[in-house]
Amino acid sequence: MLTAEERLAVTAPFGQSWPGIAPGRAVGTDPDAMAEQYARVFLADRPHARLGLVSAFRGADALTAVGWEGPVNYDNDTATFSAVVRSWEDRFGARVVGVGYSTLHLSVAAPPSAPEEALAIAAEHFAFCPDNIWQGAHHDLIAYAEYLIDLNCWEFWWD
Repeated sequence: MLTAEERLAVTAPFGQSWPGIAPGRAVGTDPDAMAEQYARVFLADRPHARLGLVSAFRGADALTAVGWEGPVNYDNDTATFSAVVRSWEDRFGARVVGVGYSTLHLSVAAPPSAPEEALAIAAEHFAFCPDNIWQGAHHDLIAYAEYLIDLNCWEFWWD
């Protein structure tokens, strides 16, 4: 278990302070075309994945409409997660491409291209899904932010 000092190091340079919502980026790539491209990669890597159709205006709304409980080990209010994804749809051209028992896969048409942009988004990702950092390959916000630069898919999992 990490000490308080070690936990604060993970969230440096922000510590316990919330930096606010990251500014959106101009979407240069069609978000739906990017979603189609990522869906092909997603399915190639997961040949046993199955299609699910949901009557919802937006992919983010589909999470709540189907009663998805992916982050239940972290928080059981799916509407909160839908609201965050809806915001990412607007700010970064994100699209829901896949969901699993405890996973969420998004395509991203306007990923961060600079470290300072990526760091603000990494802080949002940490608030949304701390397991990506606590238990992922990138053990602090700075390393995770570097990973996000120009990355056209965001994947989340809750343990």
